[in-house]
Amino acid sequence: MKLMDQRWEQFLFAISVLAVAVVVSRILRFLIGRFIRGAAQKLKVDPTRYNFFKNAADFIIYFTASIIIFRSIPYFRTVGTTLLASAGVLAAIVGFASQSAFSNIISGFFLVIFKPFRVGDRVRVGQHYSGDVEDITLRHTVIKDFENRRVVIPNSVISNETIINSTITEEKVCMFVEIPFAFHADLNRIFSIMQEESLKHPFCIDNRTPLELQRGDHPVITKVININETGMIVRAWVWARNPSDGFDLRCDLFKQIQERCLREGIEIAYPHRTLIYRNQPETD
Repeated sequence: MKLMDQRWEQFLFAISVLAVAVVVSRILRFLIGRFIRGAAQKLKVDPTRYNFFKNAADFIIYFTASIIIFRSIPYFRTVGTTLLASAGVLAAIVGFASQSAFSNIISGFFLVIFKPFRVGDRVRVGQHYSGDVEDITLRHTVIKDFENRRVVIPNSVISNETIINSTITEEKVCMFVEIPFAFHADLNRIFSIMQEESLKHPFCIDNRTPLELQRGDHPVITKVININETGMIVRAWVWARNPSDGFDLRCDLFKQIQERCLREGIEIAYPHRTLIYRNQPETD
């Protein structure tokens, strides 16, 4: 009779542990799901991509419950010890084999939390890759470059790179239009040409602050930023609504300013060398 009571107690204990595990699992899945939906909405991706974390939480909870049950019931203790030893060896083998994949998954989770970029953002990763973020998965990030090719970068790699995000806060961008001019060129006329051609372009916007408007600053700032062996480098600061417009704006302005300078006789600098011949032979 006493043995029967002990078995009932052990059975009720096991049921209680499983019930607690179910409740904890439901609560944890709800909290993780709520976080994932918010993160997926900001990243503009399907939240089902991150169901891995909910499944992983379930596995950890039920695995822990199984350990408690096997270690608490004497009948299962020997069997549980053998299973844990086997599971430990298997986990070590699998963990060593999937170290790289697990690193990518953890890095992907950190990308979701800290949000250095979102799907649709224009980014530059390190010094090699630039383009629009097309997809973010648990293993890798897909970037569509400007040649319409897909660059697939593992999350563990992208997490260790410097990321320049052109659209994380606002899309407005200031384009540097730099052109070299000859030393004898009229700077005031050059400034006027660059400002006039910039304001003519449909992608140019006025980004002056209220203080700059009050001071009467020009929408396009122009300055000489360097003097080198070929001439004077003049830069115009021209604003556009987004990086795509800014790229087209700068390309068009190079052409328009060069054509305008040719019409008005303003010389654009180019590399040149002066050669001096010494000890030339005398000619009759």
